Amino acid sequence: MTLPLRGIIPPLITPLKDHDELDVEGLERLIAHLLEQGVHGIFLLGTNGEGPSLSYRLRHELVGEACRIIGGRVPVLVGITDTSMEGSLEVARMAKEQGADAVVIAPPFYFPLDQEQVIEYYRALARRLPLPFFIYNMPSHTKIHLEVESVVRIKEKTGALGIKDSSGDQFYFYSLIDALGGDPSFSLITGTEMFIPDAILHGAHGAVPGGANVFPALFVQMFEASTRRDLKEIERLCSSVMKIYNTLYRVSDRPARITLGIKTALSVMGICNDVMAPPLKKMDREERAGVENALREIQESLSSMIFTRS
Repeated sequence: MTLPLRGIIPPLITPLKDHDELDVEGLERLIAHLLEQGVHGIFLLGTNGEGPSLSYRLRHELVGEACRIIGGRVPVLVGITDTSMEGSLEVARMAKEQGADAVVIAPPFYFPLDQEQVIEYYRALARRLPLPFFIYNMPSHTKIHLEVESVVRIKEKTGALGIKDSSGDQFYFYSLIDALGGDPSFSLITGTEMFIPDAILHGAHGAVPGGANVFPALFVQMFEASTRRDLKEIERLCSSVMKIYNTLYRVSDRPARITLGIKTALSVMGICNDVMAPPLKKMDREERAGVENALREIQESLSSMIFTRS
């Protein structure tokens, strides 16, 4: 894996046949859909992948099958965030055995922690990890927002490869770039889709956009336009990403509406099933009809654009 890691790294949804059975055929179609349209990596067992809701057995199966299908064509990152250190290490060891390139770790999400405790947790975990790792800042799910100084200290003490920031705080992300952007071996990756162009223009290296599961070429082209500093093209592409926000991501009023919208859209497209892992439940008939309408509206907005790879 070349550092810093660059480009569009979709947080792969997990295709399921039921709550504890992997949809392998759907996984094959989904990965083909992403790789054919030029994504630069794949992130397994993240939020959109419902990672914390899956049994350890199913996580193992997913990582093994995904690594087999990908076959080293792009880097594979695996989320190992858990409430216990041993749980994280179990998934990390499995990821190593299956051929993953790195793991991604957010702070443990049950007990409230202060910054010093989180730094020490990363230090202790890093000493035992079989793979290099990325820090994951996800305060909406973990109850802790990693301070910029904490990220710097974790990087210095552990050799972390980079950070994926899903805080939604643009000023914070720019502060990370200011503090760590001079290190050519440390990747600065945003998880907020609408930040991608500004983040790349300010020195970030890539993004982990959930919408890239559905429209990978759109996000790949947005990344490429941003690296070229093609402002006119960026504006054109941003209008389509905003359409995704205003339609697909707003079909449901449930808290997990983005993940639900993404997986349902892939089901409507015939790529995989829309089964969710508990406690999430798949969309009802009315919501699914809303997703179908949203997809038509988005695809109409894309109809004048060319989204193919040469």
